[in-house]
Amino acid sequence: MKSTSNIGLKEVQAVYSGPEGDLWELIMGEQIHIGGFTSSMDLAEKASVGAGMKGVDLCCCNGAGMRFLVRFRDVTHMQGVDATETVIERCRERCQEPGIAGRVECILADVCDSGLPAGSADFVWGEDAWCYVVDKDKLIAEAARIVKPGGTIAFTDWVEGPSGLSEQEAERFLRFMKFPNIQDIQGYRALLEANGCDVVMAQDTGRFAPYVDLYLNMLNMQLTYDALRIIGFDMDLLQAMGAEMKFMQGLAHAGKIAQGLFIAYKSGS
Repeated sequence: MKSTSNIGLKEVQAVYSGPEGDLWELIMGEQIHIGGFTSSMDLAEKASVGAGMKGVDLCCCNGAGMRFLVRFRDVTHMQGVDATETVIERCRERCQEPGIAGRVECILADVCDSGLPAGSADFVWGEDAWCYVVDKDKLIAEAARIVKPGGTIAFTDWVEGPSGLSEQEAERFLRFMKFPNIQDIQGYRALLEANGCDVVMAQDTGRFAPYVDLYLNMLNMQLTYDALRIIGFDMDLLQAMGAEMKFMQGLAHAGKIAQGLFIAYKSGS
């Protein structure tokens, strides 16, 4: 697992409490993860998440994943946990939509110590957000604690790809993205297994590179003014961020970073 120093929760909170978080939502939509609706539906179908179930979304951000699950998978009730007050407030506002209100709870807490009851969820969910968590061991342990025996842990995340990152590449990428570290597919598999889970799927979705291409095209061909407005019309800053995204695009096409998909079942019945 590649890591960097001096990046933690405070830096992540700063991103999603300010213009950088708004910029990511402009580019990627409310579902701030690679693949949007398609990725969410793919994960839900592969994990058999559906009607009558109760779930917990760790690192729920603005709650888009929970709204998707309630609206399109007929999940009965969702609890979302995130440590950034700005996104939890936004989550609560957006979850007042007709058909959603009363079925989604947004909780301001540490995802590694959520305070939720043990064995209380049919499934634990995450979408491209666990890369922001410093202690992935504790995060996976918390997911395994929350889910009931026989329940499901289903998530996607940004991971180190099969080609591997050099130390210099990792440092630049992690600092730009405000990730304290980045796990790989085998690392997540090992953490799930160490916490009493049977891993049935741990794979590269193949989405990363084409979607980064899409985001750059959107910024360059359609959303330039909108992006500039969000960052106070600072052209130098936009060009600097664009250069980092181009660097990330190169890593993705070289197989050095990827979107991993993971499905595991907690042992027991």
